[in-house]
Amino acid sequence: MTSARSQTTPSSPHNLVIPPVLHSPPSLSNIKDHHFSTGNLSVTTPGLESSASSVTNLDLNDGILVHEVDPEVDTTHSEDTTAVGQIDDVADEESRKNLRDHLRRTLSVQREKSDAKRKADGSLDISYVSPDTTLEGYRPREYFVLTDAGKPVFTSRPAGQDAENLSSIMGIVQALLSVFLDDGDKLRCINAGRMRITFLLRSPLYYVCASSWGEPESVTRSHLEYLHLQILSIVTASQLRRIFERRTNFDLRRLLDGTIIHLYCSLKILILSKKIGSEPFMFSLLARMELDLAMATSSLNCLQLDQSLRARVAEALVPTSKMKDTLYIILVARGQVITLVRPKKHSIHPAGTYIHILVNTVYSPSIVNSPASASWIPVCLPKFNPAGFVNAYITFLYRPDGDHKSYQRTAPENNESADTTGASHVAENNQGATSRHTTRLIEDSGIGLVCISGGGEFETVRAWCDIVTQKLNDDGSLDTLARAVDSGKTSYFASQLAIPGLRHFVYKSRSHVQITLPAFEEPYDTLDAKRRIVTLYQIVHDAIHAKSGQTGSLKLQYIRTEKEIVMGWITQPFELYVVLSPRLPKAAVINAANAVTRWVKKEEGQLFLRDAPVF
Repeated sequence: MTSARSQTTPSSPHNLVIPPVLHSPPSLSNIKDHHFSTGNLSVTTPGLESSASSVTNLDLNDGILVHEVDPEVDTTHSEDTTAVGQIDDVADEESRKNLRDHLRRTLSVQREKSDAKRKADGSLDISYVSPDTTLEGYRPREYFVLTDAGKPVFTSRPAGQDAENLSSIMGIVQALLSVFLDDGDKLRCINAGRMRITFLLRSPLYYVCASSWGEPESVTRSHLEYLHLQILSIVTASQLRRIFERRTNFDLRRLLDGTIIHLYCSLKILILSKKIGSEPFMFSLLARMELDLAMATSSLNCLQLDQSLRARVAEALVPTSKMKDTLYIILVARGQVITLVRPKKHSIHPAGTYIHILVNTVYSPSIVNSPASASWIPVCLPKFNPAGFVNAYITFLYRPDGDHKSYQRTAPENNESADTTGASHVAENNQGATSRHTTRLIEDSGIGLVCISGGGEFETVRAWCDIVTQKLNDDGSLDTLARAVDSGKTSYFASQLAIPGLRHFVYKSRSHVQITLPAFEEPYDTLDAKRRIVTLYQIVHDAIHAKSGQTGSLKLQYIRTEKEIVMGWITQPFELYVVLSPRLPKAAVINAANAVTRWVKKEEGQLFLRDAPVF
């Protein structure tokens, strides 16, 4: 269990389990290999080795790795610590006092045991879960949102499943968090064997994620931050504060069941109000976060496209002088940005937060499956104006031929959910089906245009979008763009680079805050294989940036498993994460990394969005 206070005070009694720390060596020429174990699991972890660096003479500007002879390797071992507690009743103050006293006794005992074990071993031990050891596969992460009064707001569990137990969970979470808050502390996470429960407090809302995937704490914490931003895009922060200042036990679910206005573009504008809840946005966001490495690296992933075609399309999107309140115009396809246009005085948030929330909104089932030809949606962009809304006009300029595929959360075909074992399988199957359906939804949705406006010029924006569509049709740009998307020319595979041993990579341009990555292929063409390699990417990214309490950031991180090598490398102009065959020697790994950077440099005009027009 880790609290905010224990992050800064190592001797805090709130540190139940030592968080995973990947230590930086004093120099790049020293290598440290860490063999991670599975915590409390009674099995042997397949070899997962982690190296800080075996590279010297690193030129951050030129981006070339030079191999040097490996030094000696030292090894650390794992420490297993658990705490078991039972909460029977947290309804009154006496129960809260008993809970507080029980937690303090447990934490104190665990601290004494940990200190004794470290003295006996003579070294600091690190406990970590290897993503290679998945006895139960990648069980669904569970997400909960509740108010500080314990009222449920959102859960990732299928609707109606285990409602009684869910209510108890919410009450226990609220009581547990309040114990730490009463002591002037904040609970960050609980480590229980393979399971990590992460907490994010954004008053008046609490966010919780339970995961056994083995990802760093920073990953699930960022997921909770995105959930918070998605909710704030529907209900502003100032609205939330006012509501809960008046009524602390307000049921927020009623407010989140908002109204979306759909415009049917015909000879006469017809405005239709359609009642729709926020849950489709939340579920589609969870599905995206599972495998979206752009969100994981706080960057944008733009569609690979011919540079001249991208520029021609962007010029057509520059609005007229009549559209005075226009903020952003974004063209998207397959869940990626094709181009965007913005005013000179406004910039896109550097971490891509706005874009990810907007793209998730565009590809929500309620939007893509809508019979309307266009949609008007009020959206709050918290970092732009936390107290107000802007209007998002969403229309699809092109959809692939064939029957329109609708998306909905897939219910199980059997009735196994009646028992506890069946319920877990149903949840797992439901999450996998949701992820696959979301992927198909994005791929089949065509080319979308999003216009963000601060005013209510509905007719002006609609007429301008019609003009843009006609212009792109007349010069053939829309047809060329549609053929590129449908033919698969907007994506590529690692095998096309013909680099020996290369299986996959993620390259981030730090100046553009954008990434490029190939499509997954064998051996990462199954859902669980994708989840595993994305988790390894997240471990390396977290170690390099020291996001989970490490003592310092790294320039290079190297992990070897029985199935692959994963290396992360950061320089001034870029970050590179590569996955290679485990049989490659380190000299070949370095050569492959250098080859990837040269290829990206050669193709960056097609891979990244550069010099987008402003108005």
